[in-house]
This record gives sequence, C-alpha cells and structure tokens, in this order.
Amino acid sequence: MAPRSNHRRGLRAAGARSSVRWLWLVLAPVLIGLVALLLLPAYVIYATRPYRYADPAAVPAQRVALVPGAGIIDGEPSPALAERVYGAVELYRLGKVEKLLFSGDNSSVHYDEVTAMRRYAMSLGVPARDITLDYAGFSTYETCYRARDIFGVREAVIVTQSYHLPRAVYTARQLGIDAVGLGMPDWTWAQARRTIHYTPGEMAFYTLREALAILKALWDVHMARPLPTFLGPFEGID
Repeated sequence: MAPRSNHRRGLRAAGARSSVRWLWLVLAPVLIGLVALLLLPAYVIYATRPYRYADPAAVPAQRVALVPGAGIIDGEPSPALAERVYGAVELYRLGKVEKLLFSGDNSSVHYDEVTAMRRYAMSLGVPARDITLDYAGFSTYETCYRARDIFGVREAVIVTQSYHLPRAVYTARQLGIDAVGLGMPDWTWAQARRTIHYTPGEMAFYTLREALAILKALWDVHMARPLPTFLGPFEGID
C-alpha cells in the first residue's frame, strides 16, 4: 500500500506545482503591467522635470506658446481650456512668447475648440495677427507632430495643466521640438478672477488616465510613430 500512497502524494504535488506555474503565467503579465504603469510615467515625469515651470516669469523666452485643446462647453472654452489660454496670454504679456498656436479639435462644424480659444485670447487683449489656429490637433501627439511639420515650430512653450505637462513636453521633445512647459495648477487653484476646484475623485481619474496615456505616448514616439489624422501643406507661423 505504501508505494501506491506515495504515488498519489506525488501526483498531488505535481498537480500543485502545475497550478502554481499556471498562476504565475496568468499573474506575470498583470504584474508587469502594474510595474510599467508605475515606473514608466515616473520616468517621463523625471525626464521632463528640468523643462517644466509653474511660474510664467521663470519660463525661458521662446517664440511660440503651444496650447493643446481641452474641450468646449456651449461654444466656450471649458474651465481647463480657459486656464491654458490664460496661461499662454500671461506669457505673451510678459514678452516670453511672440505668437500663440492654438491646437484642437474642429472635427465638425458644431465643435470648434480653436476658434473659441482665439476668441477668448482676443478678449484678453491678444491681437489676431499673433494667433495661429491648428484645427486638427486631435491628440497631444498630433498637436506636437503638426506643430513641427505644418507650422514649422522648432521651439515652444507648451501650456497645459500640470498633470498633463510631462507627457506633452516629453512628446514634443521626442519629436524634435525644443520644448519647455508652463503648468497650470489643477488639483485646486483660487484667484480673484476665478476659482476652480477639481475634486479628489476627478483628479484620481485624470491621474490614472494620464498614466495610461503616457504608456501610449511612449509607444507612439519610440515605436509606432504614426502619422497624424491630417497633414497637409506647410503653413508656418508669420
């Protein structure tokens, strides 16, 4: 009986080892994904740290401020987009930039981010001659790609919320633009002209989404290098 009992114990042990191997085969991709989700965004944040600023007065002078779209509400800039435009206008007032390039989504006649951005900037005193519109900036990657190839931008200050700034600056620099960035506060910000509060739940969602977006950005700039949805003839910025 002993040999038969030993055989059964051996079978159970072999089955347990097989189960552990299968468990690791299932868990390993999940663990690798979690590590990538944590470490790769941290790398992008670290790599762009020297190029990111919170104070407009500290931003080195560049010719162009590049502002990505961030949604409109009833034809007007969303609060986040308004902050981006306001930041670019501050740079313009300080003489840090000469031109504003607004890049956003105008995928239909009923949705036009960049015209709303221009209208708001002009209401703040920027003349139309110093504003250029990119109607096909459907993503951060496409905004940076088109800024380089369609508008001839070789150096720029990117203006966006601080949580988004590392990805934007990293993407632009990997595409050959000597970019720095001005980060507009996002978790909470209060000034006399406006008070904006992003709830902890909202920012937790944006932060997680941004981590995933950074992974895609790394794939795009280092591996895929996809073409934008639309290219077209060179336009430049006067």
